[in-house]
Amino acid sequence: MASPTEDLSHIPVETRSIITTESSDGIPFPASPIPHTHRTWARTFSSRPEVYLQPSTLPQITKITNLARRCRRRLVVVGSGHSPSNLTCTSSWMVNLDKYSRVLSIDPTTGICVLQSGIRLWQLSEALIKEGLALPSMGSINEQSIAGAISTGTHGSSLKHGLISEGVESLKIVLANGEEVFCSPTERSDLFRAALLSLGAIGIITEVTFRAVKAFSLAWEQSIDSDSKLFAEWESKLWKQSEFVRVWWFPYMRRAVVWKADKVDENDLDTGVVKNYDPPTSFQDSKIGYFVYHNLLALARWFPRITPWVEWLVFGLQYGFGNGETTTTRAVQPSYKAFLLNCLYSQFVNEWAIPLAKGPEALQRLAAWLHRLQPGDEGYVEHKIPFSAEGLWVHSPVEVRVSDTTVKTSGERGNRPWLDITPEDGPALYLNATMYRPYHKDPSYNATERYYEAFEWLMRDLGGKPHWAKTFAVTPDEFASKQWYGENFHQFRKVRDEVDPLGMFVGPWQRKFLLGEPAEEKDRLALEEVGFEQKPAKEGGYVVTGHQNVVVA
Repeated sequence: MASPTEDLSHIPVETRSIITTESSDGIPFPASPIPHTHRTWARTFSSRPEVYLQPSTLPQITKITNLARRCRRRLVVVGSGHSPSNLTCTSSWMVNLDKYSRVLSIDPTTGICVLQSGIRLWQLSEALIKEGLALPSMGSINEQSIAGAISTGTHGSSLKHGLISEGVESLKIVLANGEEVFCSPTERSDLFRAALLSLGAIGIITEVTFRAVKAFSLAWEQSIDSDSKLFAEWESKLWKQSEFVRVWWFPYMRRAVVWKADKVDENDLDTGVVKNYDPPTSFQDSKIGYFVYHNLLALARWFPRITPWVEWLVFGLQYGFGNGETTTTRAVQPSYKAFLLNCLYSQFVNEWAIPLAKGPEALQRLAAWLHRLQPGDEGYVEHKIPFSAEGLWVHSPVEVRVSDTTVKTSGERGNRPWLDITPEDGPALYLNATMYRPYHKDPSYNATERYYEAFEWLMRDLGGKPHWAKTFAVTPDEFASKQWYGENFHQFRKVRDEVDPLGMFVGPWQRKFLLGEPAEEKDRLALEEVGFEQKPAKEGGYVVTGHQNVVVA
């Protein structure tokens, strides 16, 4: 933590002078005394913020906001940096809330917990379990902060649950004017709906009131079978057979793993009729499996035609070379363990939500395109994708998950995010196309770009919307159209403009996907960060550099 200016020698003189002038209030300016390099989890992007700040108190957060305004600087709040995009990159001021992560209160009876926003999900789970509570649902990782999970639309996989944010009862946010405000479904509900999926463009979430549930264990099992069985059971039982269901689809083998889990009766656990136990160590979770798969992916960069064989070998060793009951793996685990998934290696991810009923069509059309099937071939359907798949080989699996945000959220109830990507009238299917970056090296032959161009075309054709924290190429005009978000998009922007008129929380990512480029440079917001330049990094990925629209006078 820095206080005297000699600790801030890496900061421009003009900025340092303003910080020094404001040092007499007794509130520390929690800046790192050495330059900081921010990297996304996947090391797809990195940046060097001018100032890296780790506040531990609300007065420090308020001071940071007020000083940023005086110094004409943009603020970017980061947690785990798990988004593979450059959403969290900046050359301006970066705020990390890892030291602002206390549990303020927990009511074991109601499940209501009040949290400082920087708490990571794994820390929250540890605190909740001590009080006999748990998160109702989770995604595949627990490294995110609660604010980050809310702000990017994180979700699990269940028709009985929606986004993680559906458990949020209220929020406190420090806005660009330095004021901390309260919002909920009944008080400043427009701001609440914007903050529930804010993409860093609204302010700094400082406090989260969340409703947890009684702690539970999940009895889960998974097995692999042909994807024809998956499609045959899609409507009748696939997604309804258990409270939590997720699928991994393998396009070259035309097989799919179905993972399903249900809550264990509390009495059965208490009496010992059912006991928690972990599954056997899988191939990919073993040291040798992790190493073998990583190096096969690296080899496939140079010889991409081996990719289908790699899929067959690795996932055969992981899940079984046969089909059906003989491949079943089972376990009973506390929910905070059962939900988690090993993400393995650096990766690009492109995830879209489409109506659940369109899932079989989406996967069958994608398979027909990847296999370049012709009429008369087994599994042929007309894919209509206007791009060639010749010479293209992609990674596996495609992750397939579901949610239904209509169960617990809606506009009428004031708790549905303006930018919720799921349908407003029924369940959503999430399709996640992953391309690995072995040893932080991108796939060769423009494979990612070609794959994602076709994947996004197909998702658009099926009425989909992209996951905000993943990779995608959509314009603000598309998002604003009636076919996409329509009035909801305009409402989000209206709230954003009202609470941050100078653009303290606007950078090139927000400009590219939310606001659109201004007609003239003079129309840019006073504090926004401008013009990311991307250069290849020595260790892989890209170094991102931006600059402030207005410099210190």
